[in-house]
Amino acid sequence: MYDRYQRKIEYVRISLTDRCNLRCRYCMPEDGVEKLRHEDILRFDEIVRIVRALASLGVRKVRLTGGEPLIRRNVVELVREIRSVPGIESVALTTNGVLLADMAEDLVRAGLTGVNISLDTLKAASFTELTRRPFFARVEDGIEAIAATGLRDVKFNCVPIAGVNEAELPELVARFTRERPWKFRFIELMPIGCAYEAGLRGLPMAEVRSILEAAFGPLRPVLPERGVHGPAVYYQADGFAGQVGFIDAMEHQFCSSCNRVRLTAEGFLKLCLNARTGTDLRGLLRSGMSDDGLRHALQQAIYHKPQEHYFKAASYDEKDSRAMYQVGG
Repeated sequence: MYDRYQRKIEYVRISLTDRCNLRCRYCMPEDGVEKLRHEDILRFDEIVRIVRALASLGVRKVRLTGGEPLIRRNVVELVREIRSVPGIESVALTTNGVLLADMAEDLVRAGLTGVNISLDTLKAASFTELTRRPFFARVEDGIEAIAATGLRDVKFNCVPIAGVNEAELPELVARFTRERPWKFRFIELMPIGCAYEAGLRGLPMAEVRSILEAAFGPLRPVLPERGVHGPAVYYQADGFAGQVGFIDAMEHQFCSSCNRVRLTAEGFLKLCLNARTGTDLRGLLRSGMSDDGLRHALQQAIYHKPQEHYFKAASYDEKDSRAMYQVGG
């Protein structure tokens, strides 16, 4: 399935909920968060139906996000159902890790092929300050639980923030990639959510790389593996089993190779992270649309995927002003 710019769309990110058990300062306000009503969120059977339609059109990878996807009841069964859809080659999950210890084994048995754990610090006090919750020990337990399953596709997502975690960046990479074949990725702070209002400033990826090379020596580029890829560019330090990745949507936008669409928790097919354009799939499903009609609606919407994200545009009528937890991480 291709859009009008001949980009092959084979990856969907599905938000299961707008709720989260953390309140990260760059993502959510501490209080006053308006939550979706339960009846406004897609049911699991509706999600699976959309995945089947997307798979028939060429989508091969599904990632479950939020909010925090593990707070959604029966998420293990959803993983099992999606993994069984013909054409779906991988089902991954992005989580903060707080609930992972109790669910890691069941998720992998259900068919989970990869997990991304969001982690910005190794210090319990800094974790509590940044997330407004004292759950660092739970995240550590979750990391060890996923390691015990033997799952190889384990990645970490870190947002480098000036004056907050920049001194920890080498330690974070070494902790998770020196001995294990995992990937530690740095994601540029984007103008979505509460970061700028909170006075936080992200570090450019060039600066992050310089910090790491000062600690480990030159980073060697790593050729991408076969399969459906995301936007990270990977490198490896001498003597390390794992890799370090950089995602810099602001400085080096990767829109020309974007292969994904997003499905929000309330069922809106979102064509670009920074755009409001898309299609209300929940409304179509609940109005009795046939499978063929659903496929046609998906094709029509995806064909009109925006050419680029316009993050830096001073004014753009179609920009989405919602926070990340509201649109799906």
